Amino acid sequence: MATYTLEHPDKGLITYTDKKRYLWLISMLMPAFPLMGVAVFYQTGIQWTLALPLAVNYLILPFVDYLVGSDVNNPPEELVPQLEADNYYRILTMLTVPLHFIVLAVMAYVVGTNDLSPWMVLVMAIIAGGYSGLGINTAHELGHKQTALEQLMAKIALAVPAYGHFCVEHNRGHHVLVATPDDPASARLGESIYAFTLREIPGTFVRGWNLEKTRLNKQGKATWSTDNNILQSYLMSLVLQGTLVYLFGWIMLPFLAVHNFWAWYQLTSANYIEHYGLLRKKNDNGRYERCQPHHSWNANYIMSNLALFHLQRHSDHHANPIRRYQSLRNFDDIPELPNGYYGMYLLAYIPWLWFRVMDKRVLALPHINGDLSKVNILPSKVKATYALYGQGQEIPQ
Repeated sequence: MATYTLEHPDKGLITYTDKKRYLWLISMLMPAFPLMGVAVFYQTGIQWTLALPLAVNYLILPFVDYLVGSDVNNPPEELVPQLEADNYYRILTMLTVPLHFIVLAVMAYVVGTNDLSPWMVLVMAIIAGGYSGLGINTAHELGHKQTALEQLMAKIALAVPAYGHFCVEHNRGHHVLVATPDDPASARLGESIYAFTLREIPGTFVRGWNLEKTRLNKQGKATWSTDNNILQSYLMSLVLQGTLVYLFGWIMLPFLAVHNFWAWYQLTSANYIEHYGLLRKKNDNGRYERCQPHHSWNANYIMSNLALFHLQRHSDHHANPIRRYQSLRNFDDIPELPNGYYGMYLLAYIPWLWFRVMDKRVLALPHINGDLSKVNILPSKVKATYALYGQGQEIPQ
């Protein structure tokens, strides 16, 4: 276990040991978890065993998060440069990329070479899509980094879920307008995840495409060209998924259609819970205040963070986008989710229950303290929200 040290002129010897150093292997191996269900299926011949990864994600992991609890430990800031220079951590993210390809190929093989029921083909597509959705998380970590290799690996990872516009849109769109009414990837109070999906998926694609088009036009290059980062990734998706159709037949068309949508929906689910109801102040000059930790919902739950490269320490990520996962920090008095992401996804899929749990949490945040003018509210729900929670507050015109 590596220990980082620094002799500080004022604080003396500072030391830090990342006790989770080798536990981060869980994040690397998480995309391969569906192979467990495949192995059990080939041992027993029982089709429902293929669904075991669904139970692990949506039942066991939230329960383990509840039992194990949170980790609020932060590395000393003085040692963060050493921690981020340790290549071990970035190697883990890059080794994860080929696993996404391998797992999709194996899942396609199982569907294409076995007489599965239509329901089990659907389940397999959802499982494959859920774990390919982790490819977007892998690309998220890699795509924020400032090395050409990591950015290339991000582009390759996005080929698996066929979401090649993500890094362009996320880095240059979402991070600029996060927690504002102008961001299609920031959910509004009173907005169900299903309404959000219809706004977020097409909205982010259009924004990503326009951002890349603008970049290329400024360089005097054609939008429809090999210089287009989005098209590069989508071309890899076409080759990958076209090969699967060629190898395993037409059953791949519905399988991949569901796979792709469910992979996208995992990102949509994450975006929905990460900024729900949160709002950055608009200054007199028309620009929004700088993104602060309290503009994102955080989750310090140990197990799900170990499965997601610390994605759930989202508050620090948005305040410091290029900071690597191993050095992301917890802060006091920031929005904190009551469970890890998979538990919150289940809650979000039942809108009335989500609103009941989360709306009051939004209003109780210290920086909001019941002031609805500081909340990002769905426009069609403004009057109803003020009537329910406003207590005499004036509805903005």
